[in-house]
Amino acid sequence: MKSLLTGFLLMVTLLVSVKLYSQQGTVTGTIRDDNDRVLANVMVVNMATDQKTATNSDGMFSVQASVNNELRFVKKGYERISKRVLEDGINSQLVIAMAKLPEEIEEVKVQPLSGDLSKDSRAVARINKGEVVQDAVGLPQPVGKMREKPAEVKQVLLPMLFGQLNVQGAYDLISGKARRQKRQYRYDDLQEHILWVRNRVDDDYFTKAGIPLERISEFIEFSFLVKPQVRTYVKARNLSGVLLRMEETLPLYIERLQKKQ
Repeated sequence: MKSLLTGFLLMVTLLVSVKLYSQQGTVTGTIRDDNDRVLANVMVVNMATDQKTATNSDGMFSVQASVNNELRFVKKGYERISKRVLEDGINSQLVIAMAKLPEEIEEVKVQPLSGDLSKDSRAVARINKGEVVQDAVGLPQPVGKMREKPAEVKQVLLPMLFGQLNVQGAYDLISGKARRQKRQYRYDDLQEHILWVRNRVDDDYFTKAGIPLERISEFIEFSFLVKPQVRTYVKARNLSGVLLRMEETLPLYIERLQKKQ
């Protein structure tokens, strides 16, 4: 009787082992971030066997696992993910999405000014918090300006040579609308560039150099006219270049200002 019971237990153990072995296999899958971009070099760990692997450049992985094994997915800067596999005995392709952890933006400290215009030219920039956040998060920026393009003479006359008439373009030229648009756009661009400098440089920078508070914008515009390279640096978003070139126009502006008084 005892030998029969022992044989029965051995048979049950063998059947269970065969069943478990038959449900063991290779688990494959792809890992992406929350923007649906593939993630390479993600560590994949089978917590039951401690087997480790990593995703390739296409975000794909392959690892041995048995029924109900826990796979853990780890990558620096991303939230850790765990997944039970082969729960139904089916070795299906896994698609794992990992969320990026929020990054803390370091505080930028600005040193106080000494009052020396040439010495402080690179230390007066205000911190544009909106741009700092956009750079950190990676927000897409708009390209160009949403403007109606003014009609050009050649764009109206050339089609006429081939028997095509641009009625709207001809009207804009004859009525003066195109000329007014260009003039308005030039004014808008000028004010935008002046504002770009004002938003990034403290008023003290100008007033300590002898420019009255109410004439700061006037001085910036004067710098654009006397030394066009100043505005070129504004378009390039190069504040250091703007400040250095404006310093060259400062004595001339102060001299003219004193003559008016």
